[in-house]
Amino acid sequence: MKQNKTGKFIVFEGIDGAGKTTHIHLLEAYLLQKGRRVVCTAEPTDQPFGKQLRRALSGEEQKTPCELAALFTLDRIAHNVQPKTGIAALLASGVDVICDRYFYSTLAYQGPDTDMDWVRGMNLNCPEIRHPDLCIFLDLSPEESMARIEERAGAHEIYETRERLERVRAQFYSVLQSFDPATIRIVNAARPMEEVHTEIREIADLIFQ
Repeated sequence: MKQNKTGKFIVFEGIDGAGKTTHIHLLEAYLLQKGRRVVCTAEPTDQPFGKQLRRALSGEEQKTPCELAALFTLDRIAHNVQPKTGIAALLASGVDVICDRYFYSTLAYQGPDTDMDWVRGMNLNCPEIRHPDLCIFLDLSPEESMARIEERAGAHEIYETRERLERVRAQFYSVLQSFDPATIRIVNAARPMEEVHTEIREIADLIFQ
């Protein structure tokens, strides 16, 4: 697997419980074995706007859907432009970036509650928000998602109800259809972990050829 001068930008999406964290780190290990340089990151970030978002998602602070959409966009811009650790700087230095959630989530979660064209415009037309080379959507039914959420420890976020998960999953499908199909891959995440990882690995190999 040849190291390119510019890194590749891969995003993982999916409703809660789909296994994004697990498969991000499995892909990271695979790419490292192939001699790539890799950084894993996530949104919301640990920067000021991201911290506001985490408080809102936990229910600690109340934010309107428009506030959430704007905060996610501001956090995303900061995520891209940080001089040393931002997405743009890492990619320019030849590092591959794997991100847990990106603007697809903002469109799926906040778009229907605000104005989809407004949310799309803020994100897709912003010159400081990088477009991914690949988005892997880990697909899972709301029933399986809730079962996995119930198994893990910790407080639930505001979107972790079956009704909201059903709505968001449907919205994800609608959102993903509006992007270039060459950059989108939908993976059945209900299968055994090894099967899912094998498919992700094969998908990722294609963008490094």
